[in-house]
Order: sequence, then structure tokens, then C-alpha cells
Amino acid sequence: MKKKVASAMAVSAALSVFLAACGSNGDNGNGANASPSSSQPAASDASPSPSPSASAPASESASPEKAENFTVSLRHIQIGDAQKFRKAILDDVVKKTESEVPGLKFELDGVEDSVNRFTKLPAEMAAGNPPKIMDIFGGAGDTQKYAKAGRLLDLTPILDELGLKDKFLNVLEPFSVDGKVYGLPIGGNTEGIFYNTDIFAKYNLNPPTTWDDLIKAADTLKKNNVAPFAAGSKDAWVPNMLVNTLIGRIAGENTNSGFITGQSKWNSPDVVAAYQMIADWEKKGYYPKGELGKAYADMLTDFVAGKAGMMFDGSWRSSAFKDDAVGKDISGKVAFVSLPPIPNGKGNQTSVNANYGEGYGFSSDLNENELKAVKAFIKNMYSDEMQLRGLLEDGVLPSMKLSDESIAQVTDPVVKQVLDVLKNAGTTFPHFDSVVQSKVYTETETQLTKLIAGKATPQEVGNAIQKAQDAENAAAAK
Repeated sequence: MKKKVASAMAVSAALSVFLAACGSNGDNGNGANASPSSSQPAASDASPSPSPSASAPASESASPEKAENFTVSLRHIQIGDAQKFRKAILDDVVKKTESEVPGLKFELDGVEDSVNRFTKLPAEMAAGNPPKIMDIFGGAGDTQKYAKAGRLLDLTPILDELGLKDKFLNVLEPFSVDGKVYGLPIGGNTEGIFYNTDIFAKYNLNPPTTWDDLIKAADTLKKNNVAPFAAGSKDAWVPNMLVNTLIGRIAGENTNSGFITGQSKWNSPDVVAAYQMIADWEKKGYYPKGELGKAYADMLTDFVAGKAGMMFDGSWRSSAFKDDAVGKDISGKVAFVSLPPIPNGKGNQTSVNANYGEGYGFSSDLNENELKAVKAFIKNMYSDEMQLRGLLEDGVLPSMKLSDESIAQVTDPVVKQVLDVLKNAGTTFPHFDSVVQSKVYTETETQLTKLIAGKATPQEVGNAIQKAQDAENAAAAK
């Protein structure tokens, strides 16, 4: 149990380390101070080595022996226009890796996030045939569970071999078991409020940086037939983002990490109060009608169209408001702030959510060629160049140390606001989906949908989730 708590604490500490690295002189001994244009290939010992047959002597007239063709399956979740920047990065890494490993061809399999995480990958893991490279989440319900079952490759010696051992921020604990690393987070994010500055100016509203200003803005927008918040609650993980931050602010930033130890209870008054706030906002009409029929993409569409004045979303959404992106119609008219302090809330009211929960894992069942491909993929994906591209192009916070030179290239005003939010945060806390077991998280989505539909009270929601938590904690203790 102590290891699971340490996992959550490691995620919470990551942002402070990242910001400290940004403020350094860049000479941090990690060699990660090259810009994308000056990025160089890794040392030769990190490059795929030739096969034994390729090293055999040949006559002067003989042609070089042709490399054996082979394929490597790669499961990703970069689907749709909103993920196009991440998909572009993946495509470039795939192309570069294929060019470096003779005979290699990746077979890309794009699957929707929740389908991959809760349906396809669990079934494949149970059957013992997961993809060779796969999108995976850290924590007890995913990486740690699959690692303990022997399905994931131990990356510890590979990180050492590639010179990456000390280049990651303090974010690997959710992807580790007994000191060994089984997955690598691709980047991070925080969650907060995007708001339309033109709409706020039209109704003479202050930025929602205090609780009073937030509620005044919501009431004013509602009165003028503008939805206070855009919504995409068909996908329950979307409204769960706000629930997570409300729990952190109302019950305290250490609450989420306490669910798996029994120190926190889903049906405690403080946690139920977070669900009560969601119920109250539903009754006040702060969300558009039919929100349970709206998908995540619809939330952005409504916000861009000016049908809603605010949108609670992850910092990765900053990439949607570039001049050439899906939200280009309101480019330059969007700002980002953290959820303001909640009156009578416990803990640090400047705390913010920080997630480094998603990344890549690799099957433990690899042959010699597949292992070469995996090493080359890791070398190319987890580089200064790609980490910086993720930040500049997609607003994804780096999971690795970047130099001052790299950080200075950030010019996007919304991304800068995200970095300012993190810089001014007293502390950070993880999303409960990177802490609790998969069955518990699934129950949070089920119950939240019932709450939004008016089919369950906040206390009933808390009771049902706690029942699932008790069962999972008991199973883990055996």
C-alpha cells in the first residue's frame, strides 16, 4: 500500500521539479539543451545493432545481405482532429525509427481512449497477446497491474543503455513496480478553465479568478442565454475532470491518494460535497441541455461557436486555439485560469491537478528484432526534440527535463498562462484515475452519469463508489 501512496506523491511533485528545471541555467548535466534543429542522434550503442547474419564476411562481388522484413504492432489513441498534433509527432517518430531499423514496418492501430483502456487492452492482456507497443496509463489499475502479471517489458536497463535514466522528471513512480520501470509517460497536463475573453468583455465580467467572479460570470451568462460551461458528458471522463479538482479543493489535495489506503472515503461529507456542487450547478442550468448526449468534441465545438462562455478542460486543449487548428475562429480570444479558491475548502487552495498518467508500455514478449525496434522507438520518442514539440504544438507538458533554451521557444499566450498557473501553484495533486483501481474509476463514471441525469443523489454516488473501493482494497490486501 505504501508504494501506491508514493506513486501519487511522485506525480504531485513532478510539476515543481519541471518548473525548477525551467528556471535553471540549462547546465543540468542531462544534455537536454539542444533545440529541435540541433538535435543529434543518440550514441551508437543506443542504435539498433546489425543482425548476426549481416556481419558475416562477403566476397568482393557479393551484394549486401538484405535485412529480414518484420512488423511491430503499435496501439495508439491519437484519433481525430483534436489529436492531430500528437499523431503528427507519433508519425514522425515511426518514420524515423523505421528508417533506422532495417526491415522494420510498424502496424499502427488507432483506438479510442476509453475503449483501449477499459475494453481492448485488458482483454489482450488477459489473453497474453497485447500489442508490442501500446498506449498505457500508469497506476494500480493499469501499468502496475500488467507489470505484476508479467505482461510488460522491464525498461530499467534500457533507460540506462540509452542514457535516459536521469532525464525524466519525478514522474515514473506510477509506471514502476519494486523499483523497476515498465512504462514511460509521454507528457503531462493540468486542468482548469478556458474562457472566451470577448464574451466576458461583452458582459463586463471579470476573469473567473475568484469564486465570486466565477459564480457571477455563470449567473450572468445564463441570464443572457449563453451556457456558462460547455459540456461533453456523454464521455463521463470529461465531467470527471471537474469532480477531481473539486475534491482536491473541498476535501484537500491529499484526498485522492488516500482512497486506496482507506484514509479517504468517497462517501465522506467533504467528498460528497464535491458531488453536491456538481448537482447544484446542474440545477442552476450552468450546463447546456442534453449534455449527456454531447461528446468531448461537441464541447469544444460549442465553446468555439460562442454557445458557452467557459470550458473546464485539460491544458492540452490550448493547441485547439492556434491559427490553423479546429478552434481557429476564436484564436487570440481565449484565456486559461485555474479553478479559483473555494470558500471553506480544506488544504491548499492554490493547489492544482497535475497528471502524467498516459504514456507507452511495451510487451514483455519480444524477439530480437522487435527489441531493437522498441529501443529505437524509445530513443526517438523520448527526446528533447519531441518533448519540446509536444509542448509547442500540442500544449503537452514535458515529462523530461528541458533547458532554458527550449522553454524560451514557448510563445503561445495560452500555453504561457498554463505554465504560469503551474508556477503559482502551492502544490499539485494527481487525478484519481491514476491512483485508484480500474473498477473503482469505472464506477466513478457510472455514478457521475447517474448524478447528471438526476437518477442518484450525491450521497448515493459516494456510497456506491466507496463500495467498489472497499472491494478493490480488500482484494489488493490478500
